Amino acid sequence: MHVRETAIAGLLVFEPSPHRDERGWFSRTFDADVARRAGVDPHAFLQDSQSRTVAGGLRGLHGRVGHGEAKLVRCARGAIVDVVVDARPGSPTRGRVESFRLDDENMASLYIPRGCLHGFQALVESDTCYRIDAEHDPSEDVTVRYDDPDLAIDWPLPVSVMSAKDRAGRRWSDLTEMLDAAAPR
Repeated sequence: MHVRETAIAGLLVFEPSPHRDERGWFSRTFDADVARRAGVDPHAFLQDSQSRTVAGGLRGLHGRVGHGEAKLVRCARGAIVDVVVDARPGSPTRGRVESFRLDDENMASLYIPRGCLHGFQALVESDTCYRIDAEHDPSEDVTVRYDDPDLAIDWPLPVSVMSAKDRAGRRWSDLTEMLDAAAPR
C-alpha cells in the first residue's frame, strides 16, 4: 500500500496494490501499520458507516465545528468524485479545494483530517464507506453549499438528487467568519 500526500496539509491518499488473477482480485483496504507510519492513529476510529448514492446524487459539503472528526473514506462499489475543502483556521491550505476520483477499481482511500469539509457526487450508483474517529454530535454539524461561488467546485454531473439539509447549506464565507470568531486568541 502506497501513501500519497496532497495539496491540503494532512489529507492523504492510501493507494492499495491489489492482487489480480483469473479469480478476480484481492486487496487490503486498510493497514494499521501503514496508517501509523503515515501519522494516522489506526485505533482512533470508532465507527464504520456506509452509504448508497444514486448516479448524480450529491452528499455534502459536510463538516464539524468544535471537536470535529477525521474520516477515512473509500468507494466500495461504483465511482464517486470526492471533494475536500480545508476549513481549518490557521491552516496554510485553508480554503483549498481538492477533488479525487474514488472507485471500485483504484480502491484508494482518503484520510480527511479534522476541520475539513467533505462531500461527494456519485458517477454511477455507488456505495461509499467511512471510518470516523468521533461519535456523532449533531450540535457540531455544519453544511456548506455545494455550489458556493467562492469555492467554485466543478462537480462532474448535474445534481440528480440531494437532501434538503445539503441544499440549504450555508455560504463558505459565513462558515469562515463563524470559525474565526470562535478561534482562541
